Amino acid sequence: MTAKNQRLVLVLLALAAVVAAALLAMSALRDQAAFFYAPSDVRRSGLPLGRDVRLGGMVEAGSIARAHDGVTVRFTVTDGQATTPVTFAGIVPDLFRERSGVVAEGRFQPDGRFVATNLLAKHDEKYMPPELAGKMHETRTLKQ
Repeated sequence: MTAKNQRLVLVLLALAAVVAAALLAMSALRDQAAFFYAPSDVRRSGLPLGRDVRLGGMVEAGSIARAHDGVTVRFTVTDGQATTPVTFAGIVPDLFRERSGVVAEGRFQPDGRFVATNLLAKHDEKYMPPELAGKMHETRTLKQ
């Protein structure tokens, strides 16, 4: 075998190894991916049963109901076109309230209910922690 053929074989083997590694990484990530749905997506395409997904939207006004056990919270997520009932057992984030954005991670049940295992409360772009807002105010007055 000539040196040119040896280099060609080596390059082809390296290329095959890179493709195999990429395919393995993609198959591992596919199992870990959590798809994002809005309530209108669920109404349009049906319930994605049997896999973890994320449900996002706004917490509907007047829909938050806390159970007597002090841990379970029931509420409705809306995107303005459709609604989805959500049940969550755990400590809700500080920013969780009516008419605020929320992303719930969990699974859909056959009856259409979403059982969340994790809640992420969203804030608007103007949000600033009170500690930082106070320091910025002090900095502005010092510069003047």
